[in-house]
Parts: sequence; C-alpha cells; structure tokens
Amino acid sequence: MRKPLDFDKGRGARSNRASRFLTHASEGFDDGWDDADAELPKLRTTVTAMKSKTVIARNTSPDVGFDRSINPYRGCEHGCIYCFARPAHAYLGLSPGLDFETKLFFKPEAGKLLAAELSKPSYKPGVIHIGGDTDPYQPQERTLRVTRQVIEVLSRFNHPFSIITKSALIARDLDLLGPMGRAGLARAAVSITCLDRKLARSMEPRAATPERRIQAVRALADAGVPTIVMFAPSIPGLNDHEMEAVLERAAEAGAVAAGYVALRLPLEIKDLFREWLETDHPDRARKVMSLVRQMRAGRDYDPEWGKRMTGEGPVADLMHRRFTLARKRFGLDQTLDRLDLTKFRVPPKAGDQMGLFD
Repeated sequence: MRKPLDFDKGRGARSNRASRFLTHASEGFDDGWDDADAELPKLRTTVTAMKSKTVIARNTSPDVGFDRSINPYRGCEHGCIYCFARPAHAYLGLSPGLDFETKLFFKPEAGKLLAAELSKPSYKPGVIHIGGDTDPYQPQERTLRVTRQVIEVLSRFNHPFSIITKSALIARDLDLLGPMGRAGLARAAVSITCLDRKLARSMEPRAATPERRIQAVRALADAGVPTIVMFAPSIPGLNDHEMEAVLERAAEAGAVAAGYVALRLPLEIKDLFREWLETDHPDRARKVMSLVRQMRAGRDYDPEWGKRMTGEGPVADLMHRRFTLARKRFGLDQTLDRLDLTKFRVPPKAGDQMGLFD
C-alpha cells in the first residue's frame, strides 16, 4: 500500500487504505531501506465489465429528488476528492481512495437491460436520473458509450430522464438530448464548484475545466435542454466565496435553475478529505475543518435526513441565505415544468403487428 504522501499528480486521493470490510489490512511506512528519491510507478486506470441483472436502481431517501436512477459506471476517474460515492467501492473489497479513481467498472449491457425493464407490462414510468452516484460522462465514456446507449433507449421509449455531469462530453449527445429536452422529456444539470482553474484542478483533477463546463451549459441551453447549475459541494472557507460568481456565469450561459449541496464527509471521505487539505491547502486546512464541524453539530458529518445536504447552524444558514439571494438575483429561481410521463410508449418490436389506427 502506498504511503499517504506518495501520491500521483492528477489523482485526487492521497492514500489507498483498504476496504473497511476486510479483516486484514496493510499500511505503508518508511523503514529507511528504500530509496527515498525513487519515484513510484504511475497508477494506471483499469476498466472492467460488470455483469448485472437490472440497471435501474431504486431509493426511498426523502431528501433525494428522484426514486430511480441509472449509474453506467462504478468508480470515477475524475477523482473528485469530496465524492460521496467513494465509500461504495469498499463493498467491492477495494479502497475508496485511489482504487475508486483507478479501478473502474462499467455495465456493457446497460442499454439492453434498460430496454427489457421498460418493456415489462408491469413497468410504470417515472423520471429516471442518470448519474446519481458517479459521473456518466467520465473519460471512458468516449469509447465505451454506455451512457449514450442508455439515452438512446430512453429516447426510443419517450421516457423522461434527468442527467448530471461535470464533463463537457455531454455535448456529444445533443442530437438526442436536444429533441428530448424540447419535448419536455429531459433536463440536465452541470456541476460547477468554482471558476478558479487551479482549485478545480486540485479538487477535481481529471474533470473538465470550469470554463468547459460553462460552455457545456451554453451548448445544452442552446439545444433546448432545460439546464440546472449545481454548486456542489459548497465548502466553507475553500470554494464557497465563488458561489455568486458561478451562478452568475451559469445564468449568462443559459442555465434556468440552480441548486447547491453543503460538503458531506461520510465514512472514509472525512479522512481522505483531511489528507488532501493538509497536502494541497495546508494554510487553510484547520479553518476549513472548523467551519465544516460548525455546520455538523461539532462533527465531521451528520447523516440525518433533512440536514445532511445543507447542514445547520450559523455557517450553514449564511450559506443558504447567500444561495437563495444569488439564485433570485440571477433569475435561477424558476420552477421547472415536470417532465412529461404521458408520452412513454414501448416501441413495437420487429415483426409486431401494428395497431389498426397506428
């Protein structure tokens, strides 16, 4: 296992501690015998196909705005240090640290499985969210095209969906997203955490630059896709000062609504985030963690529903007030129309007899 400070540039996590479910774990240390100046080999990204029986995941969380989602990938090469999906890698016997951003999995049959699920007589349509955990447009999507397959199926079925990303690659699929958006069947959200390219590179090392995300907002809006800007996470003392600037730029690019989420540090993320702060931002590490704890009743994280997305206390209240005022000032407080469930249709299969009046 790598020592905490032996990290690769271009990766988010600074360590690779074992899964919390393993009974035995190893930890690296300097015993004085190795060459302190020798460079460790660069970590390579591996992508492995997963076998799945279904592709639609269900949830009943009262503070999540959807009850069903599709995640074409597990793990994410963007390497965002704050990613709330990191702890899920432990269920695979892998580390939520560097493993999460280098040992990736994809669902090659996602499109086929989705078509089968939507075709069941018992299926009742509801808005499907794409990318509820990991980004559906991470670098591997350029060649694997799993997200593309999913959107193609949803388009054939006229099935409503929302999608979130921090990648400019979403513009590749405007030929599908545009018509679906104009028909009231799709909306998109683009996550923009800051406009400071240096900070973005540190927090989200392999994600698109802030400027390219602004360009993605503009491309989606121009194509007729209702687009939301997500300022998530909002980290007090680190990026929260950019909230108003991000919302203003997104509104100028054509975004019609906005959302935010306060930094969440469940399970392994709290240690990974602290390590990252101490290496990348040592001058602000203590202040940032103090402000985070002030939002979480003195803890690194409070998982209680209704509080986990926004926090509580004076720091959280100020953040919420600033967001509310900025959203109104820049016209991002619109109430979006509900996506249309009435157009859902199971397309006829080859050889099916057409209805008399089709």
